[in-house]
Amino acid sequence: MRALLVVNPAATTTSARRRDVLIHALASEMKLEAVTTEYRGHARDLGRQAAESDDIDLVVALGGDGTVNEVVNGLLHAGPAPDHLPGLAVVPGGSTNVFARALGLPNDPVEATGALLDALREGSERVVGLGLTSGPPGTEDEAVPARWFTFNAGLGFDAGVVGRVEQQRERGKKSTHALYVRQVVRQFLGEPNRRHGTITLERPGADPVEDLVVAIVSNTSPWTYLGNRPMYTSPKASFDTGIDVLGLSRLSTAAVARYGTQLLTSSPERGPHGKHALSLHDLDQFTLHSKVPLPLQMDGDHLGLRTSVTFTGVRRALRVIV
Repeated sequence: MRALLVVNPAATTTSARRRDVLIHALASEMKLEAVTTEYRGHARDLGRQAAESDDIDLVVALGGDGTVNEVVNGLLHAGPAPDHLPGLAVVPGGSTNVFARALGLPNDPVEATGALLDALREGSERVVGLGLTSGPPGTEDEAVPARWFTFNAGLGFDAGVVGRVEQQRERGKKSTHALYVRQVVRQFLGEPNRRHGTITLERPGADPVEDLVVAIVSNTSPWTYLGNRPMYTSPKASFDTGIDVLGLSRLSTAAVARYGTQLLTSSPERGPHGKHALSLHDLDQFTLHSKVPLPLQMDGDHLGLRTSVTFTGVRRALRVIV
């Protein structure tokens, strides 16, 4: 088997020495080319080159969720073709590693490498569904390129938190769970639309849902992790179905306290709920429109401000070794 290993040297939970050990372990089982990313978007470029190559069977992403997202977008630049494109394997090296953990992989990169090698020997793989965003025709975001996400996306509050975290990391702060919690508080205090939402959700065959403050889209569950604690916004979300969405129409102090508590105590059976919470499951497509530009995030990556985004659930989009 010929494999391309995409290595993010800035992965937060791996050192250079540890990455060398993992590379040698993988190279013992396959013909491996390891490439270290050098700029934002490099992993996407490498994924695209692998997709266009005739002799690469597997792409291994060693890094966090952002690295995985870039590789996936490169592999699927011309659309999904799981029977013809290289498969994807993930060695988690980030601070949260939601996609890898949702697949059932250990969060430790050494243990995950062992699990990956076992899966390759046994021929164990699955084809998972993904989410796809695009600019709706006739809107100012029409020309925005389509982009895939593997586990979640969000418009509004949660994307604002992601943007704040990225700003802190650019200033040299480490990506820790405490950092995320602090930015949640700061985003809440600075949120101008928390009492009167600006988002409208439109989907075929249903009345529009108006005045949402935030919309959290899930392609799997859990939504994310706080340390080792999984948090579920859409517990029924799955790689085998369409996409789910949780919309909140109020973020007052009392509402944040209520939904925050529900999120911290959420389970595979129940997520946030209540009078101002909208939960939709297994959707093929829907569009979010906002009266004002709002931040958008996908797989924990802040993508700037948007006023309209169409979300599509694409079943059987990617072959994963697991």
